[in-house]
Amino acid sequence: MFQFLAISTRRYGTLGCRRTFPRHLLHRITTLVFAVSLMLFAQLFFTTPLNAESRDRPNIVLILADDQGYKDVAAHGHPYIDTPNMDRLFTESLRLTDFHVRPTCAPTRAALMSGRHPMRSGIWHTIMGRSLMRGNELTLAEVFQANGYQTGMFGKWHLGDNYPMRPQDQGFSTVVQHLGGGVSQGPDYLGNDYFDDHYSRNGNVEKFEGFCTDIWFDEAMQFMDAQRDSPFFVYLATNAPHRPWNVDPKLEQVYLDKGVAKTAAPYYALISNIDDNLGRLRKFLQEKQLADNTILLFMTDNGPAGGWPLNGDMHSKPLPHFTANMRGAKGSLYEGGHRVPCFIHWPDGQLSGGKDVDLLATDIDILPTLVSLTGVKKPDGPPLDGIDLSAALQDRESIDNDRIHVIQSQRLPLPSKEAKTAVLKGPWRLVLNASEPGSVELYNIAEDPRQSVDLAQKHSKLVTELQAAYDDWFADQSPMFSEYSRIAIGAEAEPVARLMSHDWLTTEISDCIWNQAGVIAGQMGNGPWAIEVLSPGTYQFELRRWPTERPGPIEADHAKISIGETMAETRVEPDAEFVQFELDLPAGPAMLQTMLRIPDRGNQTRGAYYVYVRKLR
Repeated sequence: MFQFLAISTRRYGTLGCRRTFPRHLLHRITTLVFAVSLMLFAQLFFTTPLNAESRDRPNIVLILADDQGYKDVAAHGHPYIDTPNMDRLFTESLRLTDFHVRPTCAPTRAALMSGRHPMRSGIWHTIMGRSLMRGNELTLAEVFQANGYQTGMFGKWHLGDNYPMRPQDQGFSTVVQHLGGGVSQGPDYLGNDYFDDHYSRNGNVEKFEGFCTDIWFDEAMQFMDAQRDSPFFVYLATNAPHRPWNVDPKLEQVYLDKGVAKTAAPYYALISNIDDNLGRLRKFLQEKQLADNTILLFMTDNGPAGGWPLNGDMHSKPLPHFTANMRGAKGSLYEGGHRVPCFIHWPDGQLSGGKDVDLLATDIDILPTLVSLTGVKKPDGPPLDGIDLSAALQDRESIDNDRIHVIQSQRLPLPSKEAKTAVLKGPWRLVLNASEPGSVELYNIAEDPRQSVDLAQKHSKLVTELQAAYDDWFADQSPMFSEYSRIAIGAEAEPVARLMSHDWLTTEISDCIWNQAGVIAGQMGNGPWAIEVLSPGTYQFELRRWPTERPGPIEADHAKISIGETMAETRVEPDAEFVQFELDLPAGPAMLQTMLRIPDRGNQTRGAYYVYVRKLR
């Protein structure tokens, strides 16, 4: 190319006008043409091949609302809730109309992040040490980070607050979050109430101004703006509309004025606030020219936790409870407990236009589907349980809609085969132990969406088939039940490990002090933490009744600690805020437990709610 330019200039002059232009001007023009050509050549042959593949890959924004049910979208028929931006996304997206998650928070999040049944990663509860995801799981963030994506997580994690379970340990380079399972739960910064709170940015506490949901969206958009020249994966997991239902009184009043009950109005107002933020996000994506090549996925983590009874007064008539024609709510194994909205919007990938996809799908299918849609390579990791739905979403081929899904609610120290269970196959729902222990119910939701007519006796052969499938599924999960998800101490990534009673391995929920109300009240309880001592050495353990951000008296006169075979105890000074132990420990797994004797409670004992651990040498 350069040789041709030189010859043409020499023979004919630039633009064939050799005799018209002075020689010095011809030389300048020739030099300019050469320089521009060189720049174009360099961009074409050097820059493009290196970055085109990653630049062309779609961004991903995965929004997960907490405790918002299928019913709580106006486009699904709700007569009172106001969700114009969710409704618009509904009309412009592919909609998985038969999409299911777990009946409670943490199990859904583990399934979503790993593409595996949550019990495989140690999660079947929301507290009691059973909401901690093992560090060896391969997460969505790790998959996309390995493929050159910038990864950000904003809001609620609820899969462990210590190494190696934190989001920054699991593939997220930027993290802004509250701790525990919700704002005002035990691990969260004491005193947080949704407004002007302290949250964790990449492991460091920071004060934020504003309302929690607004902050998550603000931080996510700032992250996307900074990373818009490279593909990004954003996990935007709101804690709303989970309790406590703290919300701007003006938003709440909108629903009170409609006649919605005081017990329901703040719940709806929290959803409306999410909707407002969804509108802001979509406007941002449009303005930054990111909307067309961004996979925007909106879903929720379980059935509704609020919104009834709607017994307010409107035109002198009580407002009826809206169910979207489904039975059950959060925690239930009936349809309303685990069927949730799932909208997928990606114009460049022809996933738009408003279309129902009537395919039975679950949370474990999201990871393999996003991997396929984006064309990234999944690193080696544990085998997936979910399947790739992209062929059905893109109308390339059909997917077997008769595969069997099992969904459980195991709020127990160890999983029980007799737990509440739903076995799903096509339109059929086998529901076990839901109405009472030992109950066996069968429903066809295509004919009976409210699950009001039990068909178990009429279709005994199908009941036997689904029960056998459940037996096989439970046997496949059970080898992992005895393994603990262990909190590591002595990690360079977490020099000071802050353990909280939310993660005690208790046998009774009453013994687990999992929220700040229990801490403030001084509730009695105790249990061990499952830990892993990463390297032998001397460790310091600081036992506290109050966290360091809100110091107060330990209220004990005697303290004891045991870590495996190592034990120590000491007298506590009357006004002490904490007590420290220095212990030489071998590397390996152990159980850590503390005991504080409380003289003002008749010498009853409880565990230290907070323990701060650092390796000294």
